Amino acid sequence: MAIYGTALLAACVLIGLFIGDVLGSAIGVKANVGGVGFSMLLLIFASEYLRKRDLLPTPTKEGVHFWSAIYIPVVVAMAAQQNVVAAVKGGPAAILAGVLATAVCFALIPAIARIGTKGPTTDAQTIAE
Repeated sequence: MAIYGTALLAACVLIGLFIGDVLGSAIGVKANVGGVGFSMLLLIFASEYLRKRDLLPTPTKEGVHFWSAIYIPVVVAMAAQQNVVAAVKGGPAAILAGVLATAVCFALIPAIARIGTKGPTTDAQTIAE
């Protein structure tokens, strides 16, 4: 069923990579800036748009869910293609940005983990329900 979401994913990737290239050119960087992120956002918005209008058949929904599940490995593979050595040689800004982004992500883990969970219940609340 994953093949059904591939056309939607491919269109989103092409558009996202184009946006990333344009953004890179606009800020003077000879690289794609955020193309994969734009692609995923487009995939989310497009699939939601189609789902709300009942234009997304069940097999396609399952395909989109499949691609969403493997998004992280795809991002890791695409990031591996970047020239990390050149970024590090460019100065401490790249290292600082990476360290700070990682630290912020680790700091936000408890806050994100609490989203959508119920707080502890008391015996009185349990009985009332």
